[in-house]
Amino acid sequence: MMSDESLPSARLVRDLMKVGVPTCSPDTPVPALARLFVDLNYEAIVVLSPEDGHAIGIVSQQELVAAFSREGGRGLTAGDIMREEVSKAPADIPLEAAAQIMLDTGVRVLFQTHHAGGIEYPAAMLTFNHLLRHLAAQSDEELSDLGIQARREAPLEAYFKRRKEARARHIKTDPTKP
Repeated sequence: MMSDESLPSARLVRDLMKVGVPTCSPDTPVPALARLFVDLNYEAIVVLSPEDGHAIGIVSQQELVAAFSREGGRGLTAGDIMREEVSKAPADIPLEAAAQIMLDTGVRVLFQTHHAGGIEYPAAMLTFNHLLRHLAAQSDEELSDLGIQARREAPLEAYFKRRKEARARHIKTDPTKP
C-alpha cells in the first residue's frame, strides 16, 4: 500500500485529467455510439457542431441507456439524445472539489474546455474511473498515463493513427470504395 506521505498533499484536476476527449457529430447513430462505448470503455462523448466544431452537448452511458429504454435506441442519433450542457471543471481545483461537483450535478465526467476563435472545444476530461484509479493506486506510476504530465503521442503521430483507423473503418463499411 502507498503511504499518505508518498502522495502530494493536494492533487488537482490537472494532475489526473486525461488530455484528449472522444467526440462525435450530432448525426452519429446511437448503435455506433454504443459500440464505441463498449469497445473503448468510454464514459461520455462530446458532441461537436459540424459547422464550427463547437461543443454542443454530451452523450454519456446514461443517455444511451435512457434511449434504449424509450425506443430501443435504433433510429436515434447523438443529436437526438445528447445532454445539451457540457459539465466543466477548471484544471486547477482539488480533486475532492471536482468529485463533489460530479456528485452534486449527477455526472460521471467533467470536461476542461479551451476557447479559441470564439469556439469552445473540449481538451481534457476527468472521470469517475480516474478518481477510482487514484484512490486505488499503490504508486504514482499507476497513474502515469493521466494528467498534463502524462506520456502521450505527438500530435502528428496521433493524427496519422486516427486517419489510418478511419480509413480502415471506411473500407470495412464499403469495400468497393478506395
